[in-house]
Amino acid sequence: MGRSIACIIFLSISMAYGIAAARPLTIIVAQDGSGDFRCIQEAFDAVPDYATEVTTILIRPGVYKERLVLKPSKRSVKLRGEDPHKTIVTYDNFATKSNPETGKHYGTTGSSSFFVEADDFTAENISFANSSGPFGQAVAVNITGNRVAFKNCRFLGFQDTLYTKGPQDDKSKESLQYFESCYIEGTVDFIFGAATALFIRCELRSKGNGYVTAASTPQAKPYGYVFVDCKLTAENPHIAVALGRPWRPHAKVVYINCDMGQHIRPEGWDNWGKEANEKTAFFAEYNSKGAGARPTRRVKWAKILNREEAQLYTKEEMLGSWQPF
Repeated sequence: MGRSIACIIFLSISMAYGIAAARPLTIIVAQDGSGDFRCIQEAFDAVPDYATEVTTILIRPGVYKERLVLKPSKRSVKLRGEDPHKTIVTYDNFATKSNPETGKHYGTTGSSSFFVEADDFTAENISFANSSGPFGQAVAVNITGNRVAFKNCRFLGFQDTLYTKGPQDDKSKESLQYFESCYIEGTVDFIFGAATALFIRCELRSKGNGYVTAASTPQAKPYGYVFVDCKLTAENPHIAVALGRPWRPHAKVVYINCDMGQHIRPEGWDNWGKEANEKTAFFAEYNSKGAGARPTRRVKWAKILNREEAQLYTKEEMLGSWQPF
């Protein structure tokens, strides 16, 4: 995937002075050379393998154009920026772009700007972007780790912005994800995947016609996506957007106390062209507000929760003993 010459040179200098060898529990990344590394990937590589203690990586303001991979062995990492509008992590691959290393297209997964493969990862005050533009699937963040959380972060892109992928090789493994006070934008299915993910006080910004979610929740999982106190907005008041469609038959998506703009289609949900999905998918709302909240016009196979049912979708019920922040 390649690294810039500047990163490689700085890593060599850092190792000469023992910075990487010391494996500090706090690492500073700064493009002006005032930190331990100039590039985020080099900081990731310096994290101790299978650490039992947290490594904090502080990212100074700047636009970091890097294709990042946080490997499974680099667990217990806290990534912190100062301001999500000033600290931006981005790359520009997209699904139909040719990979020079293989000669084949990157595909949806390969288009990702940031691969979070490690468990126990948190990020705060950072923007994560795929800056390729409207060229089809182009993922900003791809998450397969467990207990992965973001707070006050921005996810920027078009189609397939946030891939809450979860573990694909082991369906029994859990992938809990948490998003608090985040901004997530996109067009078609811009939040998608198999993870159990809780979104609290987030803004979901639609940039064109399409769907907010495309969950592929495994049948055995009690929760898929749950949005609490979120705001659904649109870049254009004339677009039409559904709350979700089932990427896999047993998709689960619930909105609780969410403010929905007029761009939300009255029927609310889509069956992805398969009537059979209506019998297996679980799509529900409770106490929706705003011009897009039209419970009496939703599709008959979706559910309007009562108060007692809505109380099952708490942070404690979904995340158990895990406290992200």
